Amino acid sequence: MSKDYYKILGVAKNASSDEIKRAYRKLAQQHHPDKGGNQEKFKEVNEAYQVLSDPQKKSQYDQYGTTFEQAQARGGAHGFEGFRDFSSFAEAFNSGQNNGGGFENIFESIFGGGGGQRAGRSGRRKGQDIGVDVEISLEEAFKGVDKEINLRKAVVCDKCAGSGGEPGSKIKTCSTCKGAGQVEQRAGGGFFSFSQVVVCPDCGGAGKKPEKPCSKCGGDGRVKESHSLRVKIPAGIQSGQVISLSGQGEAGGRGATAGDLYITVHLRPDPRFTREGDNLFYDLPISFSQAALGDKIEIPTLSGWISLKIPEGIESGTSIRLEGKGMPRLQRRGFGDMMVRVKVKTPKHLSRKGKELLEELKKEAGN
Repeated sequence: MSKDYYKILGVAKNASSDEIKRAYRKLAQQHHPDKGGNQEKFKEVNEAYQVLSDPQKKSQYDQYGTTFEQAQARGGAHGFEGFRDFSSFAEAFNSGQNNGGGFENIFESIFGGGGGQRAGRSGRRKGQDIGVDVEISLEEAFKGVDKEINLRKAVVCDKCAGSGGEPGSKIKTCSTCKGAGQVEQRAGGGFFSFSQVVVCPDCGGAGKKPEKPCSKCGGDGRVKESHSLRVKIPAGIQSGQVISLSGQGEAGGRGATAGDLYITVHLRPDPRFTREGDNLFYDLPISFSQAALGDKIEIPTLSGWISLKIPEGIESGTSIRLEGKGMPRLQRRGFGDMMVRVKVKTPKHLSRKGKELLEELKKEAGN
């Protein structure tokens, strides 16, 4: 089935080159996988822009319509797997734009900040982020707790201090990238040709490399080691919330910035309490006589046991609110509340005396 490149970019068939470029810029940022977008949609947008931004290709597409893709296939373009068309970005985000953007700025905004292994403007790859899960009890979430996390990750090589070179070895300009830290790779051919800028595989983006690689790390500047870290989990944290620690992920290659550590906290179910936000719910079973006559009952809270007054005549299902007896509010002052849900137990097996007393109560109540 033929693709409608105009529809993909959301432009009319008589759209100007500037309108096509503006539409592409907007969609490329929206769908870029490294910004959390849809990879397939990003490929589709790039494919459309590659055609409509080139006058010759656009003319052939307008002329041949449904047969255009057959020409594409004969041209030898081998799909878009893993495709990142930086040449399109370079054109669409050139420094001559009125918005002051420019290719370097958009490149940095997409690849420069946190997240997996990405290349910054220097070309060096940031270390990989690490994600771990930690389980704590409701009491630990109430008070806050320190947890020790054991990781096996890439750390800076202590022999070469991350340079990748054997101590005393001279540093020379990388012959592959000529010091740029990046190289351009081309794919496809014939009718379509695509370019991709990647980190130099020989120097890891540094632009330089030692004459003799480090004997311990093999020139990478990193080694795998076990590492322990104590993490403070704050009081009031909820299940599923994430703590991020900048620079505690894997070390970057040859002096690049380290990745980040993301800790997802999970709370174990508590047999006594149910949590909803900052509030706690506690089910309190009481007898029929306690409901009718009232009573004082010792009940647990996360800050200790307290005496709860049960008013006479309380009905089953009634909730008693205990202000400030819930969970601490994360990064705010104060506590949530604790709701005590009263459940009146109906006696199933009564003695003769018990039945007589209930009959008298029934007559007294008039029902």
